[in-house]
Amino acid sequence: MGAGPAGLTAAYELLTKTNIRPIIIEADDQVGGLSKTVNYKGNLIDIGGHRFFSKSKKIVDWWLQFLPLDAPSSSDNISINYHNQTAKLQNPLHALAYGETTMLVRPRKSRIYYKHHFFDYPLHLNAKTLRNLGFGKTYKIGVSYIRARLFPEKPEKTLAQFFKNRFGEELYDTFFKDYTEKVWGVSCDQIPSDWGKQRIKDLNIWKAVFHSFTSAFASNKTLSQKGTSTSLIEQFLYPKKGPGQMWETVAKKITRLGGIIHLSAKAENISVKNGNIIKSVSYRDIKTGNIFTLNADYFFSSIPIKELITNMRGKDIDQNILALANGLEYRDFLIVGLLLKKGPEGKEKNNFESLTDNWIYLQDKGIKAGRVQIFNNWSPFMVEDRDTISIGVEYFCNETDDFWNASDENISQQAIREMENVGLIKAADVKDTTVIKVRKAYPSYTGSYNHFAVLQNFLNSFENLFPIGRNGMHRYNNSDHSMMTAMISVENIIEQRKDKTNIWEVNLDEDYHEENHNL
Repeated sequence: MGAGPAGLTAAYELLTKTNIRPIIIEADDQVGGLSKTVNYKGNLIDIGGHRFFSKSKKIVDWWLQFLPLDAPSSSDNISINYHNQTAKLQNPLHALAYGETTMLVRPRKSRIYYKHHFFDYPLHLNAKTLRNLGFGKTYKIGVSYIRARLFPEKPEKTLAQFFKNRFGEELYDTFFKDYTEKVWGVSCDQIPSDWGKQRIKDLNIWKAVFHSFTSAFASNKTLSQKGTSTSLIEQFLYPKKGPGQMWETVAKKITRLGGIIHLSAKAENISVKNGNIIKSVSYRDIKTGNIFTLNADYFFSSIPIKELITNMRGKDIDQNILALANGLEYRDFLIVGLLLKKGPEGKEKNNFESLTDNWIYLQDKGIKAGRVQIFNNWSPFMVEDRDTISIGVEYFCNETDDFWNASDENISQQAIREMENVGLIKAADVKDTTVIKVRKAYPSYTGSYNHFAVLQNFLNSFENLFPIGRNGMHRYNNSDHSMMTAMISVENIIEQRKDKTNIWEVNLDEDYHEENHNL
């Protein structure tokens, strides 16, 4: 159930390592899940921005068997060697020579836009940062950081406490609080510290400062970036035509090997027998309304846990379990694609023409948008017309919000106004717009999440059910972690292992990955 990175990885692993034939049902009309690429009039849109980066050699090798590294060119001045394969840090000016189905190596650059100033993200302690902050602000940040290190808040239960203990209250208020609350729609005091521990892990101000200092003299140009916090990596892999190219390639391979993929197929009734066995799943063809039932030996689920449990039939599910499942919350995602006219050569019409960022965090309180992507900088092949700039203005919403339910025209006009108000574009330069919505994009750590262990034990009680991926485990995983949960699930079937602890441990602890998965 689900044809995102986790579901497609599970299917491919089953086909190549077992005699089990996978059948995938996916509610969307294309594969990839949140990692799909949307084609709008030839312009490719990455939903949420997807760096292909992993410290796992196993995951990187898996990607490269489908989309190999592009061969080096004498016109590129940085070569990278990875397991006897040589790649280059690609220069868009030389990109026309690249193969159609290749993986590019792209420089990573993301910054914070705050009060009309750009700040490196993660923050670099340099003259520009200090100048933008001003002496008074810098002094307050330093004092509050020292206070936080000497007198940390204990016990560390909330995300606010997590940030304050690592960065100090002043830096938290300046660069973390408002953006995080835009993303989740609630105060950081209402979000458990688990989210920070999972997403930021071991990053702290000293690591950021040390990285800033050392990178001024030498950059880590290995693909594995070993010894570098994930938040500090300097380059990443990226499919030539966006993340969806990877998953469309995998899907084609799956069908060639005998797997079956049903699109526009929404899971509805999940039949349970003998208390702890899934027997079948019924799905509705969204286009025709017809219902089909699939019997199977094993079930992999990357659909939202709320939908999985409330669709179970044939077993009296404890009302507490149902209440907890219904109490899980999600954050929905909306992106506005704006196509901007470039100015004549040598005369820029808007600020985006000079920017090399992959994405920019929008920190100001008065801006509803949380982030903006520049698709030209992910890959030059994301844009149909090279005389245009393609950007994606990202909003984090609930589907009950007035903004979510406004017309596409009104949503697009707000995105244009906000980008113009912060000084990044001129409204007259916008050639075209499109609005893309994704429901349940981010599993939230609010609602009934504090009691998630009860739901986890309930799911583990089903012998032939494997929850995988971001929504399948209600965990804010990256794509490589979602893939790893699928790989381990298949290994458990092969080894006839009943205990699913190793699946839930993925992305729970950094040391676990490094010790057990060749990271």
